[in-house]
Amino acid sequence: MQTVFVIAHLIVTVVLIFVVMAQEGKDPGMRGIQGASSDMGDSFFKKNGGTTKEAMFTKLTTTLAVLFLITTMVLVILSA
Repeated sequence: MQTVFVIAHLIVTVVLIFVVMAQEGKDPGMRGIQGASSDMGDSFFKKNGGTTKEAMFTKLTTTLAVLFLITTMVLVILSA
C-alpha cells in the first residue's frame, strides 16, 4: 500500500513542478520600465475572464498542491 502512495506522490510532485514552471510570472519585466501594467497586452488569453490559461494553471496548481499534501500526510501516517 505504501508503494502505491510513494508512486502517486512522485507523479504528483513531478507534474506540480512542471505546472509551476509553465506559468508566466506576474512581474511585468521590461514593460515595467515604461510604466505599462502587467495586464496590458493583446493576447486572447488575457482578454477572456475566468477561462484564461492563467486561471486554468491556477486551478491545476491548487489541485496538485492539495493532492501533494494528501499524499504526504498518508505517507507520514503509513510510515508511523
